[in-house]
Amino acid sequence: MVALLAVAPVRAFAADVQPLEIVTKSGVHVFSVEVAKTDEERATGLMYRKELPEGRGMLFDFTPEQQVSMWMKNTFIPLDMIFIRADGRILRIAENTVPQSEKIIPSGGLAKGVLEVIGGTAKKYGIQPGDRVAHPLFGTR
Repeated sequence: MVALLAVAPVRAFAADVQPLEIVTKSGVHVFSVEVAKTDEERATGLMYRKELPEGRGMLFDFTPEQQVSMWMKNTFIPLDMIFIRADGRILRIAENTVPQSEKIIPSGGLAKGVLEVIGGTAKKYGIQPGDRVAHPLFGTR
């Protein structure tokens, strides 16, 4: 599945923001995330946003677990894309993705979710493949 992002109006963060935790060797890191559940929400994602505050992000729900492909078309800020398995373990991280690029970014395996956070976040907090994500999407919260 390719998350092809269609033209959509700019919008602020949704009122429905949920906590998400990532457990790393350095500790537990908490983020406030919007959850993109519908086709429209997944297609729009973080397009057209000029900023993404540290500690915020968007969690894409790709239930059921599947091969996922993303891109950065119409996305103006660099992102870290964290691909997450159904059990909440991080599968792969695409760091500092290039704004507005149409290059396909694959999950590299089966993923149930993708967490997008501001570029550099994974390195800053030592987030790595194998770390655990706690959120209801993964049955871990």
